[in-house]
Amino acid sequence: MRYEGRKPRWSLKRRFQSSREDKLGETISPRDTTQVAHRRTAAGLLLGYGIIWIWLAINPVSRQDWLLENLLAIALVTVLVLTYRRFAFSATSYWLIAVFMVLHAIGAHYTYAEVPFGFWLRDMGGLSRNPFDRLVHFTYGLLLVYPLRELLVRRAGLQGSWSYVMPVSSILAQSGFFEVVEAIVAMIVSPELGSMYLGTQGDEWDAQKDMAAAFAGAILTMSITVGVFARHGAQEAQPSPRAAPSVAH
Repeated sequence: MRYEGRKPRWSLKRRFQSSREDKLGETISPRDTTQVAHRRTAAGLLLGYGIIWIWLAINPVSRQDWLLENLLAIALVTVLVLTYRRFAFSATSYWLIAVFMVLHAIGAHYTYAEVPFGFWLRDMGGLSRNPFDRLVHFTYGLLLVYPLRELLVRRAGLQGSWSYVMPVSSILAQSGFFEVVEAIVAMIVSPELGSMYLGTQGDEWDAQKDMAAAFAGAILTMSITVGVFARHGAQEAQPSPRAAPSVAH
């Protein structure tokens, strides 16, 4: 009996394994790898913020003020988690949001008027008040206008100059809205904590100055964003609103 026309079994097995490896390589695309990395980044930031938040929730200066300060923070984090599959921000945006949320958690722990770092800034700059609350309002515009722009570009389809003007205008509008909401919440939930919660520190123009600080921060970030795209001659892609961005632009 002759076996010249048959291929050895080991040769067929090797070819089968090679074919499976090729198919597996085709299945795992660069986009899939990027999305996995994106999910890990988002999960890591959520975990890191959660640990810091829990740590700062222990023995705050004023438990009632801490509860008031965290109402909107908890709502924002909940929305971001629940809508992740439908709308995922870029990794850059999640980093910016996380930094702002940590700053807010610090302010909630000490109350904005009593943050030690703010007292250091006051003494170094010869200021008349603790400026930490003003700093956080500035970072509200500085850090959150970029994610807001990303939302408007991908959901509302804004392009050109409007994609820079509208986020700044929205930050200013949100700042005014939140000042009104904070005042209403303070009056309804705990009127005696109104001054502590609002952090006015005796400044009758505190709300207007806070809005101006957020507005200035938003203008600064959008100016930098315009300069970066102009320098590199980059044109933004229009990713699917539901898919995680493949790149952090």
